[in-house]
Amino acid sequence: ITSPVAFDILPLKLHPFSQSTPTGLDCVGWKRRISVPVIADGALDKTALTDDVGSEEDLYEDFRSSNHRYGHPGGGGEQLAINELISDGSVVYAEALWDHVTMDDQELGFKAGDVIEVMDATNKEWWWGRILDSEGWFPASFVRLRVNQDEPMEDYPLKVEGGKEDDSRRFGMGQTTKDQMRTNVINEIISTERDYIKHLKDICEGYIKQCRKRADMFTEEQLKTIFGNIEDIYRCQKKFVKALEKKFNKDHPHLSEVGSCFLEYQTEFQIYSEYCNNHPNACMELSRLTKVNKYVYFFEACRLLQKMIDISLDGFLLTPVQKICKYPLQLAELLKYTNPQHRDFKDVEAALNAMKNVARLINERKRRLENIDKIAQWQSSIEDWEGEDVLVRSSELIYSGELAKISHPQAKSQQRMFFLFDHQLVCCKKDLLRRDILYYKSRINMDDMEILDVEDGKDKDFNISVKNAFKLHCRDTEEVHLFSAKKPEQKQRWLKAFENERRQVQLDQETGFSITEVQKKQAMLNASKQHHAGKPKAVTRPYYDFLMRQKHPTLPTTLPQQQVFMLAEPKRKPSNFWQNISRLTPFRK
Repeated sequence: ITSPVAFDILPLKLHPFSQSTPTGLDCVGWKRRISVPVIADGALDKTALTDDVGSEEDLYEDFRSSNHRYGHPGGGGEQLAINELISDGSVVYAEALWDHVTMDDQELGFKAGDVIEVMDATNKEWWWGRILDSEGWFPASFVRLRVNQDEPMEDYPLKVEGGKEDDSRRFGMGQTTKDQMRTNVINEIISTERDYIKHLKDICEGYIKQCRKRADMFTEEQLKTIFGNIEDIYRCQKKFVKALEKKFNKDHPHLSEVGSCFLEYQTEFQIYSEYCNNHPNACMELSRLTKVNKYVYFFEACRLLQKMIDISLDGFLLTPVQKICKYPLQLAELLKYTNPQHRDFKDVEAALNAMKNVARLINERKRRLENIDKIAQWQSSIEDWEGEDVLVRSSELIYSGELAKISHPQAKSQQRMFFLFDHQLVCCKKDLLRRDILYYKSRINMDDMEILDVEDGKDKDFNISVKNAFKLHCRDTEEVHLFSAKKPEQKQRWLKAFENERRQVQLDQETGFSITEVQKKQAMLNASKQHHAGKPKAVTRPYYDFLMRQKHPTLPTTLPQQQVFMLAEPKRKPSNFWQNISRLTPFRK
C-alpha cells in the first residue's frame, strides 16, 4: 500500500463543509483504491487481497512502515484547509454544536448555535476564535464549520408589518432567485441525507459486521460501547430518507414539501440522545484499544475493505452527533427562503421548532451526564462522607450556599453549607481553621418535604425570633427543619431553587431521564483515581513546542469534553480572591 496521496485543498466556495459528514471529510484526499471484494457475508476474499497487496501480514507490515497515524480527529485534512484559508486572509466561521461554559478568562464561552470566527486552528483540540469583542480558546470538538461561509449571520427571516418578509431589503433579489435558493437548500438536504446513509452503512457493514466475526478481539459489551445504538439510527434514517424522497419534487425542487417529514420523525430522532450520551465512552474505549497495534491495523483494514475515505473510526463515529445538530440549521435556512404563502411554510416553521427541541433535549441530557463526573469529584473532596453516594439518587446540582440551621430542643443556630441536588439536600460543615475543607454532616430527602415561607418575627414552633427564614416540613413524620439566610435576596434564591428542584424531578420523570448503574460506578471510580492522583500539572509536555510558537495566552489544560460546570447562582465579576479559595466551589476544572 502506498502512502496517502497529497491533499487537494479546494477553495472554500467549491468545497463546503457538510455537517452530515465526518470532520475533515470534505478536504481529505482518498488513498489509492484497491480492489478488495467483500463477499456476501462480509468475509474477506483473501485471494483478491493477495493479488493486489500481498498477504494480510504484508498489509499490516505496510501499515507499520507507512507511519499511519490513527486517532487524529478528522485525519488532519480539515485542519490544514482551515489554516490555509486563515493564512490567505479569508474569514472562517464555525457554528457551536454544544454549550461551552467557562470561568476561565482565556477561554471563549458560547451557546449552541452561536457563530464563531475561527482565527487559529493550529492545535487539533483547541482553536482560537472570536465572538463580537470577545476572543479566547474553545474546544474544536464543540463546533462545526458553516456549510456556506458566505452566508449572512442571520438565522431567521426579517419581518415587516403584516408578517411578510421584505425580500428586496433583505435579499436584494427577485422571487425567482429566492426559489432558486430554496432549491439549493432542498438539494443540500436530500444529498447530505443520502451521503449520511452511505456513511452509516459503511460503519455497520464495514466495521460492526467484521468486528462481530472476531470474538477473540471484541466482546458484545465492547461493541455496544464503541458503536452505541448506531444500527438503530441507521434503520431510522433509511425510513426517513424514503419519506423525504417521496416529498421531493424532482422537476421543481423549490415546490417540495419536506417539513412534514421532520414532524413525522421528531419522536424517532430522540434515539440520538442515547448515542450522543454514549459517544464520550466510545472515544475512551477506542483510545484504549488503539494503544494496541493489532486493533489499529484491524480498524484500518476494515476501512480499506469497505473502500471508505481516509478518516479514522472515531471521526466516522462523530457523524451522528454532528448530524442531529445540523437539522435545525438546515431548517432555518429552508425557512429563510420559503415564502409565507408556500404550502410548506407552516410545516417547516413547526419542524424547525421541533428539531430545536430535540437538539435541546439531547444537549441537556449530554450536559447532565457530563455533570455526574463533577458530582462524583465533589463528593470525593468531602471529608467523613457517610451513607450512599449522591449519584444513587441525584444527577444535578440545583443550588448551593450558606445557611443557618436551627435545631430543637435548644433552638441552637449553626452555620452550615448546603448543596441542593435533585431529590436531596446535603449539609456540610466548614473546617474551623481551613475554611476550604468541608465535612459531611447530614442530608434531607426532598421528595418528602414541603417548603414553608416564614415571616420575620417570633416563630411559634421554635419559640425564637427569626429573620429571612423558611422551613422544610416532612409530610410523613411531621419533622420540621428551620433555616435562616443572611439577606432577604438569599432567601428568595433558595425558595426559587426549591421550586426548580421539584420542576427538574418532574421533567426527568416525563422524559425518562436516568443514569445507568455502570455510569454511576464509573464516575465514582474516576473521581477516586483523580482524588488520589492529586492536582495535574498546569501544562503537559506534548504542548511545549506548540506553546512556544503561539502568540496567544496559555493553552487550556483540560480536554475539550470536560466543560466547566457553573453553579446555579448569579454571575459575579471574576476576582483573584475567589480563585485563591476555589475549593469552596464544589466543581473545579
